[in-house]
Amino acid sequence: MTGLRVAVIGAGIGGLSAAIALRANGIDATVYEQAHELKALGAGVAIATNGSRVLNHLGVGDALAKVAGPVTHYRFRTWQAEPIAGEPSTLSFGDPARTWFLHRGEFQQVLADALPSDALRLGRACVGATEHTDGVRVEFADGTPVDADLLIGADGIHSRLQGKVSTPTEPVSEGIMAYRGLIPAGRVDGIADMRASSMWLGPRQSFLAYPVSAGRLLNIVAFVPTNLNVAESWTAPGDVTELAAAYRGWDPQVSAIIDAMDSTFRWGIYDREPLDRWSSERITLLGDSAHAVTPHLGQGANQAIEDAMTLAVLLRGAQPDELPERLRRYENLRMTRTGQVRSQARAAGRIYRSTELAPRAQAEQLQAILDSVAINTYDAQQVAETALVTA
Repeated sequence: MTGLRVAVIGAGIGGLSAAIALRANGIDATVYEQAHELKALGAGVAIATNGSRVLNHLGVGDALAKVAGPVTHYRFRTWQAEPIAGEPSTLSFGDPARTWFLHRGEFQQVLADALPSDALRLGRACVGATEHTDGVRVEFADGTPVDADLLIGADGIHSRLQGKVSTPTEPVSEGIMAYRGLIPAGRVDGIADMRASSMWLGPRQSFLAYPVSAGRLLNIVAFVPTNLNVAESWTAPGDVTELAAAYRGWDPQVSAIIDAMDSTFRWGIYDREPLDRWSSERITLLGDSAHAVTPHLGQGANQAIEDAMTLAVLLRGAQPDELPERLRRYENLRMTRTGQVRSQARAAGRIYRSTELAPRAQAEQLQAILDSVAINTYDAQQVAETALVTA
């Protein structure tokens, strides 16, 4: 390890990935998480090729593949069960052979296990940070401070650290919420295709299902309109009866999947307007703290993983006095990329829920969006390596 000391706030996907990537590049990084334990929250997450490429390089690919859902193909259908791009679909959120469909809790645990035990500190709630000439002092609720050369805020859409580097922006709703849930595979035997990521597109709403936990569970995400201020949370309780009513008249397969659910929870869908900057001299942001994105391209976690690798490569070999310039490079590389993904994710959501587009037009427009964000070809490490030697 170099003499550089990095404190990462938040043990989500982005924070843990950042610590692993930093340590792989010779930098001493420690993650501080306010929770006293890493709970297996009931939510699925898809790690596409742009994310899996990074995680394979960091040595956690085999462990993640073991707990991934066995997806071999995609299905995109209208709400009345008409295929919009053939079956198996010519559309995809990433090459299924290189995409992992994961239970978030299992994913988080694999990443945590890849760190030395002393590199993850639980029960440490960050309450502030003060920059000074030689670094940054991080303040915690327990009264015990930590001094570091660099502080990375990976503390989510409601980031406490965002205001340290930029004028905070408020979460923005697109008038959509999601019902989420997990169903044991045995309850949807003969109903759901447990080797597919399946999406149904309908007027003003959509429905997504894919297997996680090595095929033991089916993950459900049902996007519906709302004029309520729904919490940006994976644990707010929902009502299965209300969910079923929202999809009455849809493809009978959708109704049968909902009938197999015992419980659901509600998830408010938000992103943020882009920040003017992500970094100060000794503090920077990563993932949703910097660029929250709606989930319609499955790119939220993937963009945080790209951030993690980009930042780690750009900090390789840096001395403390070089940090401000290295952070500028990181910001310059990532702001354009994540801004494009945010705008295209919103556009994809509008196409899914269109009341006007014919299925063929939906397929064509979605393909153009997927091509534009280069899910299968973007290589965050290579982009950062090139920037490191050419700047």
